[in-house]
Amino acid sequence: MKKRNQNYANHRRFVAGYHIVLYTFLMLILIAGVVVSIKAPKPMLGAFILLNGVSLVLITFFARYFALRAQDRAIRTEENFRHYIMTGKPLSSGLRMSQIIALRFAGDDEYLALVERAEKEKLSGNEIKKAIKNWKGDYYRV
Repeated sequence: MKKRNQNYANHRRFVAGYHIVLYTFLMLILIAGVVVSIKAPKPMLGAFILLNGVSLVLITFFARYFALRAQDRAIRTEENFRHYIMTGKPLSSGLRMSQIIALRFAGDDEYLALVERAEKEKLSGNEIKKAIKNWKGDYYRV
């Protein structure tokens, strides 16, 4: 399968099954739980449905959250190593994680200048991404 070139406009990943279908189902379960809790002659059934809905929302949120934190750790290590190879020094501890995540998209030719600028000017991750001229795609992040 051929990968299309990433850039600022298309680097965010959108998965319809996750972002639309799953969240729609979760909201329907939560709404059903509230409605059944209010209208049903057996409020325990509604409470059970609502509890399951809340549990599913929490599971969905934390599964995504934990996966992203693990990826963030890997990105921090990769970018620290990349910076070390280029300079012989690790990344500055003054960089925020959002900045490091954004810097991974910078090509080697502009990486060091962007690292310095990001730290000095306290650029946001979005500002760093917009400043990148030679975009280096990340096709593995979920």
